[in-house]
Amino acid sequence: MIRFIDIYKAYDNGTKALKGISMRIDDGEFVFLVGPSGSGKSTIIKLITAEVAPTDGRLMVNGYNLNTIRPRQVPYMRRTLGVIFQDFRLIEKKSIYDNLVFAMRAVGASPREIKKRIAYVLELVGLDTKADRRPDELSGGEQQRVAIARALVNNPSMIIADEPTGNLDPQRSLEIMMLLEKINELGTTVLVVTHEKELVNRFAKRVIAIENGRIISDGMGGYYDNETI
Repeated sequence: MIRFIDIYKAYDNGTKALKGISMRIDDGEFVFLVGPSGSGKSTIIKLITAEVAPTDGRLMVNGYNLNTIRPRQVPYMRRTLGVIFQDFRLIEKKSIYDNLVFAMRAVGASPREIKKRIAYVLELVGLDTKADRRPDELSGGEQQRVAIARALVNNPSMIIADEPTGNLDPQRSLEIMMLLEKINELGTTVLVVTHEKELVNRFAKRVIAIENGRIISDGMGGYYDNETI
């Protein structure tokens, strides 16, 4: 569960990124976070992943109080999260399989766990026949599927997808969003940050809209009219 309670965030340069944000994302939800550039979306992600700390307010992430969390606890908190980026951030010289091995070894997984889990996630994302390929041998959509597999491989309770379709054409974007929906149906909480109005409206999930550091709407039904914000 993610809980923001009257969160403010001001940066050292004077930018007031968040101005009293309160929201709750429960286990198993699928949520779109939308809003124009500079609205505060990236700051929300940085707060959830403990890259930055709130200036004021209370923040809970998957059982961790980020107001009082100790530095040595942060890596354990981050293991409850899987983050997917627009630019994939894959290790180009490693095969798809070895990209996933690297992520699992980083958290101390055993060889048996690695073999079993990687086989599962590659099949889930539809890349079980391409495990020995390198990222540059795959299409953009396939590379994003690898990034999703990497985010899933350590079995996080929540996936955060930051503009996951920003570099993809409409058909590949739809496929990626359908995959995230499938992952959510299997029990993982999903938070998608996006500008893609058509995708948001098509999937009819909960939509939190933010503007100028404040939440301006939060509701079910998937409606995002970015011309008004």
